[in-house]
Amino acid sequence: MKIVVDCSGNDFGSPVAVKGAVLALNENSDFSLILCGKKEEIESELLKYKFDKSRIEILDAQDVITNEESPTEAVKAKIESSLVRAFDALKQNEEVEGLVSCGSTGAVLTASFLKIGRIKGISRPALCPILPAKDGKKVLLIDSGANVDCKPINLSHFAIMASSYAKAFLGIEDPKVALLNIGTEDKKGNEFTHECFALLKQTPVNFVGNMEARDFLSGKYDIVVADGFYGNILLKSTEGSVGFVLQNIKKEIKSSFLSKIGAVFMRNTFKKLKNTLNYNNYGGAIFLGVKKIVVKGHGSSDAIAFSKSISQAFILAKAKLCNQIEEQILNIGEKLDD
Repeated sequence: MKIVVDCSGNDFGSPVAVKGAVLALNENSDFSLILCGKKEEIESELLKYKFDKSRIEILDAQDVITNEESPTEAVKAKIESSLVRAFDALKQNEEVEGLVSCGSTGAVLTASFLKIGRIKGISRPALCPILPAKDGKKVLLIDSGANVDCKPINLSHFAIMASSYAKAFLGIEDPKVALLNIGTEDKKGNEFTHECFALLKQTPVNFVGNMEARDFLSGKYDIVVADGFYGNILLKSTEGSVGFVLQNIKKEIKSSFLSKIGAVFMRNTFKKLKNTLNYNNYGGAIFLGVKKIVVKGHGSSDAIAFSKSISQAFILAKAKLCNQIEEQILNIGEKLDD
């Protein structure tokens, strides 16, 4: 099995992608990699590390798609970009079963649609990141921004896809699915959430009802389902709130001598907290609903995040997640062309 990595689309270019690729290879011997980007830069970085050279090949791509460009226009026009060439490898080579990119989110989603296509029966693919929750648990959020205008059937499909993902990657046998809403009571929300609630109750997942945003990281739920508009707001507001708290803790520690002394004794506690809240430790957001594994990492991912995302793509490809999702959708007879 091969995983293709877009090395040029992230904030820091080839160095972090190549280091992450080598880390992933040295941790698992069951896959090989295609590194897509500026060949001379990749070769130069690879000289710094020890690894099995037979497990890496380089796909030269001198162009890069940036966040400032129109995703659709860029994917169609920049055929020699690292992202497009990586997706071409994913599409054309049967051995390549997964792709990792930390580049433009819009371009990754567009290329997934145009080059790979959606799974039969899926109304709309969706982004599904992993976040830390209380007591060492994790929570999946689907959709986090791929679809800003949704229908209830879309959220039903989101729940099915995320449930398959939670079983395959997190090892949760019967993941608890909640619907993002303004209250936990069954009748809360607007007409859209009422329709979603009714349909989710009929969907073959462990649907446990509505969830208020304040309980997102409570550990009570394994999966939170939302339309991409409100899901993205929930994700960004959560990230912002966590950042605000951490910045203020740091500020208060520096505010007095006694605070600094106290911080010395709590150093391990603060280190554990920082590691728990660091998105680099959780891999990327998988784009569920397309025919092959596509993992979208954060633009500012470090080498560890790249390594986690590559391993994530391998685990999901090995588990045949796309096949599992297709079987689930066909079993319930939902074949909506959107």
